Parts: sequence; C-alpha cells; structure tokens
Amino acid sequence: MDTLNLYHELEKLLRMNSRYCMDDGTLLKNQIVEDALGIHPLLIKELFGSEKMKSTFFRDVEGVMVFDKVKFQRFVSDTQFLGGSYTMFKNKIGLTDESGHFVSESREVVLAWPYKDCMLEGGQTKEEAKRTEIFWNETLAPDEVNRLTEPKVFAHFKRYDKEGEHPVEHLSGSDNFIIKGNNLLALHSLKKKYAGKVKLIYIDPPYNTGSDEFGYNDSFNHSSWLTFMKNRLEVARVLLSDQGCIFVHIDHHELFYIGALLDSIFGVENKVQVISVKTATPAGFKTVNPGPIDVTEYILFYTKHKNSFKFKKAYVPVAYNVNYNLVLDRNEEVAKWKFIPIKDAMLHSLGFTSEKEAKAKYGEMWKTLKTQLIAQYAFNHAENVVSVRDPHKPTDIVKALMKQSKELGHVIEQVRDDGSSSYFYNGGALAFYSNKMQMVDGEKCITELLTDFWNHISWAGIANEGGVKLKNGKKPEKLLKQIIEMTTTEGELVLDFHLGCGTTAAVAHKLNRHYIGVEQLDYGKNDSTVRLQNVIVGDKTGISKLVNWQGGGSFVYCELAKANAKFADEIEAASTSEQLKEIWDRMKATDYLNYKVDIKEVDANAEAFEDLSLEDKKRFLIECLDKNLLYVPLSDIDSDEYEVTEEDKRLTLEFYSKKR
Repeated sequence: MDTLNLYHELEKLLRMNSRYCMDDGTLLKNQIVEDALGIHPLLIKELFGSEKMKSTFFRDVEGVMVFDKVKFQRFVSDTQFLGGSYTMFKNKIGLTDESGHFVSESREVVLAWPYKDCMLEGGQTKEEAKRTEIFWNETLAPDEVNRLTEPKVFAHFKRYDKEGEHPVEHLSGSDNFIIKGNNLLALHSLKKKYAGKVKLIYIDPPYNTGSDEFGYNDSFNHSSWLTFMKNRLEVARVLLSDQGCIFVHIDHHELFYIGALLDSIFGVENKVQVISVKTATPAGFKTVNPGPIDVTEYILFYTKHKNSFKFKKAYVPVAYNVNYNLVLDRNEEVAKWKFIPIKDAMLHSLGFTSEKEAKAKYGEMWKTLKTQLIAQYAFNHAENVVSVRDPHKPTDIVKALMKQSKELGHVIEQVRDDGSSSYFYNGGALAFYSNKMQMVDGEKCITELLTDFWNHISWAGIANEGGVKLKNGKKPEKLLKQIIEMTTTEGELVLDFHLGCGTTAAVAHKLNRHYIGVEQLDYGKNDSTVRLQNVIVGDKTGISKLVNWQGGGSFVYCELAKANAKFADEIEAASTSEQLKEIWDRMKATDYLNYKVDIKEVDANAEAFEDLSLEDKKRFLIECLDKNLLYVPLSDIDSDEYEVTEEDKRLTLEFYSKKR
C-alpha cells in the first residue's frame, strides 16, 4: 500500500542522519517528533529534499510551502507502532475518537483510570489447547461507555446437587453461584444484590508473564493490565463488607504495579501483608536456568477497613526447635527446680547411662536417630521441656526478676493477676514447649504463629485435586483452606471472580462457606462446574480427609445472557472469509454496532478488507461491535429483540429481588 511505502521511504531517509538513528539502527522517535514540533531546520531540510515527503507533509499557502507538523507527528506515531495492513485499513475506515485521534493511538499509562474499561476475555478448548485471541484486550474510551456496567440478565439456570442437574425452581439467599461471563460485567451485576456483603475475596488473576501458556491472553503492557485490574478491584471493594478482606495472588512480574494499585484503591492504611508463598523447590528442569531460581509467588492481603477487621490467630506445624534443650525436674518448691540437658533425659528414658552406649548399639545410624529421638522426647514431655530466652519488650518488673534470678542462681516465680505464673532463671524467662502445641487439622503438633512467609503448604501432587486438571496456575486446596479459615466463619460469603478450575469454590464448599465464582472461560471436562459436582458427590482429594468431607450441598449455575457477544462467538469460530462476510451482513441489520462505524465506508472499502488476514478481519469485525451490548441489560429483559425466555426472566428478577 502507498502509505506503507511512504513509511519505508521516511524510515530510509531518517536512518541516514545520526541525529535520528542510533548505531544499532533504532529510530529515535522522541527526537524526531520533538524536531518536527520545533520546526528544526535539519529535519525540515531532509524532508523538503524528498519529493515524496514534500508532497505529503508540506502544503502550498499562497506560493509558500508550509510544513504540516501535526500530520507528520501523527503519521510517525501511528505507523511507527501500528504498521501493517490491518492498521492501514482501520485508519482508512476512520475509527476515531471525538478529537480526531485514532482509537489505536491511545497509549496512556495511568494508574487512576476511572472511566475506561479494559476487556480481557478468551478461552480454551476442552483439551486445553490454545486458540487465537481476537478482541480480548480492547480499551473503551469514556465516551464509549454508557450501558456497559448496567446489571445484566442471567440465563441457562441449572441447579446441581447429589442427585445431579435440575431446573431451578426458586433462588434463596443461601444459594452458591457459579456465573459464566465477563467478570467485570458480572461484578457490576452482583453489586446490586451483594454490595457490602462479601467477607472474603480471593483472586488469582492473569500474571501478565508474557509466556502465553494459558488459554487467555497473558501478555499486555502495564497500563492495559493495570486498567483491567483497576476496573474490577474498584467494584470488588464495593462488594466487600466493612469487616471483609481481599487476597490477590500474583508473581513478581506485576507485584509492585498491583501493590501500588491496591494501595490507591483500598488505602495504604488497610494493607495487612505481602505474603511470600513457596511454590516449588530448585530441582529438576528449573536448575538448568541461569541465575536465581523462581520458587516464590506472592499474595497481597488488604482489608476494607482495618479497624473493623477481626484477625484470627493461625498456626502452622514446625519441626523441633533445638533451643528447647532443657528438661525441668520439678520439686514442690520452685526454688529447688533442677534442669537436665534434653539429650541426657532422652538417653535415660531409653535405658542408656551414656551416649557411648547408644552409639555402640545403633552404630552409624545414631547420628540421625539421635535428632529424631530428641524431637520425639520433647513432644512427649512438652510440659517439662523448656528454653531460657530473652522476652520481647520486657517490663521493668520482668527485667528486675530476670536480674534477681541470675544473682540467686535458682528459678523465681511471678504470679500474675489472673492466677497464671511466669518463671525466670539465670537472667532469662522460661518458655515451655507445651505452649507451642496446638491442634492443626485435627492433630496435636508443635506450631508457630503464621507469618508472611508460607512454606508449609506442599504444591506437589495438586494436578488431580478435585478430579480436574489445569497444567499451569492451579492452586493447592490447603492454600485456600488456610486463607478461608483465617478470615471467615461458616456461612459467610466468599467471592472469586477469576475462578479458573474452581479451587476457591471447592474449598469454600467443603468448609461450609457461602460462595460465588465468576469465570469467562470454558475449561470443558476440567471446568469449575465439573469440579463442584465432584465435591457434592464426595470428592476425596485435596482437603477432604482433613475436614472429613462426605459430600452434600448444592450450587446454581447461570450465565450472563448474551446479546452481541453471540456475534463475537460466531466471529471467533469462523474459518473462512465467506463466513465473516455473512456475519457482517447480519451485523449491519442490527443496532449492535459501535456508533463510530460508518457502514457505507466499510462496504466501500470491501476490497481493502479482503486484503487483510483472516485474524485481522475477525479483529476488525469485533471492534465494530458495541461493547455496551455484549450482554442483555436488565432494563431490556422484556425486549423481544433479545429473546429472553420466561424462565430466565423469572429467575433473573428473583435473583435481583425484583417484582414485575
């Protein structure tokens, strides 16, 4: 095309001047634009010396050739970044904003983006194969957003319980929901009923790694990705109760960006922790990579109102702490208490008078066996196993007692107001090993308080949890159990709007929490609905054994009722240009097109359209659709145009607690 030839000519011209081209051949776009706007003599001379450039970027004003710097800047900016036949076709058709700039030129990088919506959608086949993305990262300008976030109609209601799939007779406030459709629009629909009612939100959004291993598009510039997240997180905050919290699971690629975004939406004052989660060990294929090995992901933990949030203590099992190395030989008088090294106490309990006897019996095994036996002895005699330590932030009274214990050379007791006692010895405080014992998952074990480093959850063997598979991105049920139990109680509402294969919903179900899951993609036999059906009939994987899961319960499945999203599905599925032409003919007969689309211009340039690749044809047709009408607005539920069934009308109105 002429425009492409012009670009190549301009590129060739500019590369001849070191002011505009680096040694590696990279054109200095900023310098070029700056010189154009400043009418730099060198640039003007170069352009004026080329007949093609002269005829394109200069115009005759009463015999004087005047440089059109605006036209030149737009040409360089647009073509430099958006070259190719597809861009040329879009520009020819004229999809522009009100200021006359092509929509594709919008490249703002803004953290606060309150009115724009970044659409991220996509899908996988039932075999988890990748498929071509079409419009899944489209940004809508403020003037394009009018009915987008209105509540939507729901369709295809189904209830699942132990007896299988059933029609939905009625909806109740205790129903669990799995909603299929764009999660932004689903969230806005949920807002009408669930604003201020969600206790916990956990999401595992696209990491934006650029790896393209998932069925959705996972490679966007930071501004698009952050816009995508911001639109959804703002609604998420509205859905949270005042006592609620949110956990955002991410890796290092967007950690600092999403952290800044969460700070702005939820407030720095409501930030609780950035949790580091160990997900792997540096073994196998990972070790062939140069440099440090990535074995950690991150969970950003925020509350809606930190002052209203009630923190629950959580404990994790730990190995024997070697600092607990003394065994207390108690007498009636505290001052006469004696201490025995734990190794000697362990040997005595086994009938040995010395370690030499034990070595003689066990040989080379003794070194390893000794550690195990000491740990077992400490566990069995925890009430008398102690450590002498320095207390954290001791009071003046405690400091005095510690000093006195060292001077006297025996144990000193301090009786507190509640009747409990503290003990001091040799300048330190006695810490009893029994105080580290807690019940975790139904078993008594040695524990410590949960910290911001989670390395106690195994990620091995999670591939088949729930009877579904997800090659990348699946999270252990124990991880979600940890989060749900430390932030909610039975019956409270858990939301995951990046549901994937359904781990959050599955764990919430087993823990008797109310839940809503939203997912755009259909994972076929590995879908969340399949997993939850497995849970209902008594799934034995994941945390089932820990919580004695026997099955039961139910959930309701529904979808956002599609309007022009049906056209998007058809366009995506099309395999020939003829099919796309037929779809376009039907699109023209509807009110579903973007108001900026000039049908006559598109048809007049049918020949140029044919020059596009099949993928670019699809992209263009999808961009022509009005995104405000992807799904059926609740206000149009009775419109014959959308063909909403009477059953879907009834249940939708019931969902929103509306009467005719």
